[in-house]
Amino acid sequence: MSAADPELKKELNATLQTRKDLGPEYESELIDSFLEKVDQRLESQVERQVRRELAQQQMAGARVATSGPRRSRSPEDHDNRNRRFGLAGISLVLAIPLSAIGAVNAHLPGLLITWAGIVGVNASHSLSSRFTERVGQRRNTDGWDD
Repeated sequence: MSAADPELKKELNATLQTRKDLGPEYESELIDSFLEKVDQRLESQVERQVRRELAQQQMAGARVATSGPRRSRSPEDHDNRNRRFGLAGISLVLAIPLSAIGAVNAHLPGLLITWAGIVGVNASHSLSSRFTERVGQRRNTDGWDD
């Protein structure tokens, strides 16, 4: 919005003319109405600028992401990563009460067995998801049908 915005100038002239016609009793309502229009115009201008900036940042981020030798992640890779992270989080949350139960009932051996089970579950899940990931990559590179 420039200082000499023709639409805004027309709005101001119309507001001033209306004030002359209606008198000073309606001055505050007319000013409020004009300021509301100015506010809407500013909001739309700021919104356009923010969208433009976000688009430029996304384009710059996309250029950086595609310029390196990193491979792009498929939605399946993202899902597998989320599952592994979820299992690790749940394991840590459940480790506290399971450790307490193991330690109270069987002391140190119970605690060690509990943690061996937690580590075993996480390790087997991680290995199986990596194996599945590699098989999927091999299928894609060898031309296998899914």
